[in-house]
Amino acid sequence: MFDRIFRILGLIVFAIIGWEIGVIITDTPNPLHDLESLKYVVPLTLVGAIVGWVIAPWITTRPARYAIRVVRQIPIEEVIAGSIGLILGLIVSALVAIPLAKLPPPFGPILPFIASIIFGYLGALILVLRRDDLVKLLKSLQKERITPTQAEEPDASVSQLPSGPMPVLLDTSVIIDGRILDVAKTGFLPGPLLVPRFILSELQYIADSSDALRRARGRRGLQVLDDLQKLEHPRLEIVDLDAPEVRDVDEKLMALARRFQIGIVTNDYNLNRVAALQGVRVLNLNDLANAVKAIYLPGEHLRLRIIQEGKEPDQGVGYLEDGTMVVVEHGRDLIGQEVELEVTKALQTSAGRMIFAAPVHHHEPDNDLVL
Repeated sequence: MFDRIFRILGLIVFAIIGWEIGVIITDTPNPLHDLESLKYVVPLTLVGAIVGWVIAPWITTRPARYAIRVVRQIPIEEVIAGSIGLILGLIVSALVAIPLAKLPPPFGPILPFIASIIFGYLGALILVLRRDDLVKLLKSLQKERITPTQAEEPDASVSQLPSGPMPVLLDTSVIIDGRILDVAKTGFLPGPLLVPRFILSELQYIADSSDALRRARGRRGLQVLDDLQKLEHPRLEIVDLDAPEVRDVDEKLMALARRFQIGIVTNDYNLNRVAALQGVRVLNLNDLANAVKAIYLPGEHLRLRIIQEGKEPDQGVGYLEDGTMVVVEHGRDLIGQEVELEVTKALQTSAGRMIFAAPVHHHEPDNDLVL
């Protein structure tokens, strides 16, 4: 909708520009009273309108969307540090501008403006590059103000963690997956659930994606967070914890987990493996789902509807309520039927648990007398 609005505005603005160019070329104050001038003014106006319709989104909404995506990926520490640096730079430039303005023309009118640009840029750049030192300074000042007699601990940011049970960090994948909400409702996660702001920014970026599937996944993740916030236990907290020394979201999570000695809740296989190699405790929802599935031992019976063919000849396949695949030997002719099966083997694979079974054949006793 915004593209169309700005296209119409661009059409009007560039049509006016085309009209004015035609007026300048023909040197006619009022082309409406001069048919010869209209031969040049009207085509230039139409060309301007077409150009405005075509390029308006490229100079308005699309740069704005790109800028929004870039800004969302900038850590809040950089934004704060850059703003403080810009303010300090402008203050310095204002002090320098007083003697510069007294210089003779053309230096007096120009140099104060140039000085404000240079000092503003240098101030923002210096504080962005030294943002870690600025954060540590502010934290130390805050700690001294609250507890002036207490000695500073090695890592003051640990005080940002909620007190009580040990909290866990939530990964983007586990929030989008949605099962974390059901697990939280059961009470198996006593500690606070921490969502760093860079995870929230990533969810917002996914929710604003031009791809419909990614957009739906991002919005589902935001809805899951909203539902988690409504729970009294465990408590969901959006925290400002960050690891500015790394850019990748997964690396940030692992850096925070190592720093505070807390776990990460995820269902991302790659993050699970990398975190395990780095000694980070990982709570994988897929492992939890496999662990709570019903266990069937060889020789036990179960009833199941066979719904499709298996990979091997004469095999049928069915599924338990928890999604466990059951491969039925000699079950191809029983597709569509609910039959009693006897478990012959159970396997645990990386994809989950798989059960092999065979139909149970009930033989009625032969009542005929053999003479």
